[in-house]
Amino acid sequence: MLDFYFKILYNSHNKGEQGSYADFSVAHDATFDYHGHCLEEAFKEKHYDPYENVVSVMESAMGAGNISIEMFEIIKNPQRETKVYLPIRMDDGTIRVFEGYRVQHSNIRGPFKGGIRFHQNCDLNEVKALAMWMSLKCAVVNIPYGGAKGGIRVDPTTLLNGELCRLTRRYTYAIEPLIGADKDIPAPDVNTNAQTMAWVLDTYSMLHGKPCPGVVTGKPVELGGSKGRTSATGRGVVISTKLLLEKYGEQLKGTRVAIQGTGNVGGNAARIFYHRGAVIMGLSNVSGGIICPDGLDADEISAFLAEGHLLKMYNKSGVRHVSSKEVLTCECDVLVPAAMENQIDGEVAEGLRCRYVIEGANGPTTTNGDAILEKRGIILVPDIFANSGGVIVSYFEWVQNIQELAWDREQVTEMLERIMTRAFGKIVEESERSNCTLRIGAYILALRRLIKTEEMKGLFP
Repeated sequence: MLDFYFKILYNSHNKGEQGSYADFSVAHDATFDYHGHCLEEAFKEKHYDPYENVVSVMESAMGAGNISIEMFEIIKNPQRETKVYLPIRMDDGTIRVFEGYRVQHSNIRGPFKGGIRFHQNCDLNEVKALAMWMSLKCAVVNIPYGGAKGGIRVDPTTLLNGELCRLTRRYTYAIEPLIGADKDIPAPDVNTNAQTMAWVLDTYSMLHGKPCPGVVTGKPVELGGSKGRTSATGRGVVISTKLLLEKYGEQLKGTRVAIQGTGNVGGNAARIFYHRGAVIMGLSNVSGGIICPDGLDADEISAFLAEGHLLKMYNKSGVRHVSSKEVLTCECDVLVPAAMENQIDGEVAEGLRCRYVIEGANGPTTTNGDAILEKRGIILVPDIFANSGGVIVSYFEWVQNIQELAWDREQVTEMLERIMTRAFGKIVEESERSNCTLRIGAYILALRRLIKTEEMKGLFP
């Protein structure tokens, strides 16, 4: 008998309605129109559930795009939810049991694809929402993947390197029956990186008795990773910003940018913005925020943080230390929330002093926040497009592994920009046709592709 607890919940395609938009509205005593806008001025967000949030936006898009509801019951439910319990011996000799998850939302358009995050607040509902966002993300940029997501409830800063290694390997052992190059391909996410993927790859390969480079993406280049993968999500954020500015006859050079988050997405985006002539007005992370009207040196700050310093310790002439919320609400042209979900709620949305929001994180804006931004005329580029650079280059890595080839960085960057430019044009076209926001336009585009594929394949049996 296997010495870990293993539980799989499989949702029948025609059973249950979880977190529907109608239920959400009634529970909060609010009225919504078909765009998902709150019509009650006194409505206050008392609860944030990422799964309810993504389903509510999907239902709004179904109405705005006049999409048939018949196949929606399939799309709104994940195909499989897995919870695993991971006993680990710590360096001090004690044993701790961690909780892990893998949710596979849809493989109707290709193998499941999605990252693995390590975070103390990670739970099954969050992972379920993230898996659904991945399906939408892959569909909106039209790459042949479905959506999945994984996570472990842990604060990785409290673990030593050897403990993180053992935890990652145990988690890989637990979900090994579910993953594979033609089934489900994990990648890095919050608090995981190329080293984490190397541990996953090695554990999986040992269990299969041969090298299996295609089982993960975002791994080190030396182990079959793709050049340009580490910076891909941040680069995609910059490409999204450039495309939006071009739509309004503007350019990146001189554009004032504020970024919440200095991790893989926010940190890389800041450096790429900086190198392209944008002015980095503000940066923030868990230790606080900094603002400088004359612009911050993103390269210098990145090197400072890489040395193990905290952002709140960075001091230079003209730099003012503020809270993370003050960075969100500072005066700028472009705001990039690149941290976690649920950052721009109704209250924060009322206080924003930017013209554009580019969502670097998954789900940073609540439904109520969306409605307020639209009312205020603040243009938002949604997460399922804006942060799609990572999964697009993951797709390139997967293709390189299958073909046993290695592309150069210039080819990767060129193809990334080409795919995102094409997808952005389709999103704008759809939003203009349906007279809706870019978020709803992106959802309409993604849902039509998902539902068309479901209709073509039909139900089994």
